[in-house]
Amino acid sequence: MGRLLALTLAYLAYLLAAAIGSERQQHSVQHGPCSYTFILPEVEHCQPLKDFQVTNTLQRDSPPEAEPGTGQSKPVKAQKERPSWQETKLESLESAMENNTQWLQKLENFIQENVRSGMEEMKRAAVHTQTAAMLEMGTNLLSQSAEQTRKLTDVETQVLNQTSRLEIQLLEYSLFTNRLEKHILLQTQEISRLSDKNSFLEQRLLALEARYGKELQGLESEKQQLQELLERQSRLVSQLQGELGSTTLNSTSLQKQQAVLTDTVQQLLAMVNHCNEISNVPKEEPLSFRDCAEIRQSGVTESGIYSIRLPNSTQTVKVFCDMKTRGGGWTVLQHRTNGSVDFHRGWRDYKLGFGELSGEHWLGNDIIHKLTSSQEYSLHVQLKDREGNEAFSQYEHFYIDGEENNYSLHAEHFSGTAGRTSSLTHTGTQFSTKDRDNDRCTCKCSQLASGGICFSSSTSVSICLSL
Repeated sequence: MGRLLALTLAYLAYLLAAAIGSERQQHSVQHGPCSYTFILPEVEHCQPLKDFQVTNTLQRDSPPEAEPGTGQSKPVKAQKERPSWQETKLESLESAMENNTQWLQKLENFIQENVRSGMEEMKRAAVHTQTAAMLEMGTNLLSQSAEQTRKLTDVETQVLNQTSRLEIQLLEYSLFTNRLEKHILLQTQEISRLSDKNSFLEQRLLALEARYGKELQGLESEKQQLQELLERQSRLVSQLQGELGSTTLNSTSLQKQQAVLTDTVQQLLAMVNHCNEISNVPKEEPLSFRDCAEIRQSGVTESGIYSIRLPNSTQTVKVFCDMKTRGGGWTVLQHRTNGSVDFHRGWRDYKLGFGELSGEHWLGNDIIHKLTSSQEYSLHVQLKDREGNEAFSQYEHFYIDGEENNYSLHAEHFSGTAGRTSSLTHTGTQFSTKDRDNDRCTCKCSQLASGGICFSSSTSVSICLSL
């Protein structure tokens, strides 16, 4: 900036010098009604004036001769001794011209002095004016220079601040890039590890797919066989439904005849059993035992078949007594272990009983009703699955109604390890068989189940009901 200011000042000085040097010296003189303007040359470098004498401007015929020793012109001899009026007039004019010339010389000197002093005054005024203008211009230039310097300083400060911020951002970006590179390296290692693990899993998956593909083919084959079996079963069910529809019309009369025959057969069986008991009663077995509990109390400890007398009757029946389970003395109502006996039977079979007492059997609903209606009994249900796991359920108060109420079940105060879902149904449930459905359900559970009793059981579980 200092160099620029110096160049500007030098240029202004050059312009001022050129302006002053180029001015012409002009002077005006007012004399009466006339105005005279003189353009004079510069006198600063001129030589001083010598004595100046104005000669007559009129041309003579010949120059005047100089007098010897004086240097003055000799007077012209007139042709005649007496001058003429023309010569007189001419001399007077020459004298006037000389006077005017001297006056003009003095005027010129006066004008030159005035011009010189005026020029000096004008120069001083011009220099003063130019100096003030130059000072003002210099001040303005200095102000502008200071303002530009301040602006440049501000810009430099801003640039430095921006540079600092950029350097900080660059450092942050560098740190972030380093962290990102480390993270990418870790991710690359993790991807490599997962890729190896994925390869191992793919191999295992291929092996499993091959193995399960074979198993799936076997399952598909079994599925096809099951579908064929299901189709045959569906055709068989349709055929049975048709036969059931044809036999439903005659079911009412057959049921009446069956009831009469059942009563007759029951009476005959009772008479036969009574005769057999009279002829085959062991001497050591008393005839007055009401149940296996009394037989156990009499001292018998061996499980087996014994005769008991039904309450309020002289009729005796044979039952299997369990003398080992939970202290013994249990009258077995049902024993089912291996499925050798078909329990999917009709109403009459469950009413009278079926099977062998020493194996799988059902004691009979009539006998169970007569036993449980005479006094309070406890029911013990012993369960055992194919793996040998055992569980039991016990009800402290148990009895069933007669046939007029469809042998409705009543069991209260449950305890045991089997759970209610593995034991009897709700209290008040009526007995149902495949030919007499009393479960009040549209699903016909008695036709679908494998037995005709009041509780759920499967062929894979050994069941023993004991009083």
